[in-house]
Amino acid sequence: MKPKLIVCGAAGRMGKRIISLAIEADEFDVIAAIENQDHPDIGKDAGIVAGMRPINIELGSTYPDGSDVVIDFSQPAAADKTIDYCIENGAALVLGTTGLSEEQREKIKTASQKIPVIYATNMSVGMNVLFSLVGKVAAMLGDDYDIEIIEQHHRFKKDAPSGSALTLAENICSATGRKFPDSLVHGRNAKEAIRQEGSIGMHAVRAGDITGVHSVIFGTLGEKVTLNHTAHSRDTFARGALRAAKWLIDKKPNFYSMADVLGIS
Repeated sequence: MKPKLIVCGAAGRMGKRIISLAIEADEFDVIAAIENQDHPDIGKDAGIVAGMRPINIELGSTYPDGSDVVIDFSQPAAADKTIDYCIENGAALVLGTTGLSEEQREKIKTASQKIPVIYATNMSVGMNVLFSLVGKVAAMLGDDYDIEIIEQHHRFKKDAPSGSALTLAENICSATGRKFPDSLVHGRNAKEAIRQEGSIGMHAVRAGDITGVHSVIFGTLGEKVTLNHTAHSRDTFARGALRAAKWLIDKKPNFYSMADVLGIS
């Protein structure tokens, strides 16, 4: 029997790709597609909304009983309802929503004592390899190398900097003894904007339909090292989320990461 899946934010850019790829892979039984009750597509077949065949599941705002796992790529305002549902129903949770408050992050950690949870700012395989690498590279290069993070996304992205850029910075800080987020300098706009020792520059680009580009620059006098990840489509994130959901279903309650799913550290 296929595991029962609920997709939250089902009419969003990510939600539609998750449903499409879930239908294509045929490894899950999609039992609900959740969206804001005011969304214009409420009541339409979720498969059609996702650009696929009908699946006889209407886009709705009500969570049904009996889910094995929930994937949520909606908005921060909707995250609490999803977390509460998963706790009450014993469903595993894969949460990819960025821009969460500190209170919501704590709520996720508390929930992980009762249900298996994966919260990740980015679920692509390649990006999670980059997450693993940046701290190691920063530590190997040492204090003489300045660090700048540049992230690029589409014009519709609401939060800045991206959650992935913050994860990169957090991993670098952890590996090099810097304080996070105190070490971050967000852009530069001053007559005297000389780099401060130990700081990490953070820059956000919002343009067109850029899916996601993250670059970490390590520069010193005489050379520069750049680590870069470019997402060519949202499918890389959607496939990662479905892979995480499949992995998570039979796990014990805990707070897991994509590194756990991929077996990297």
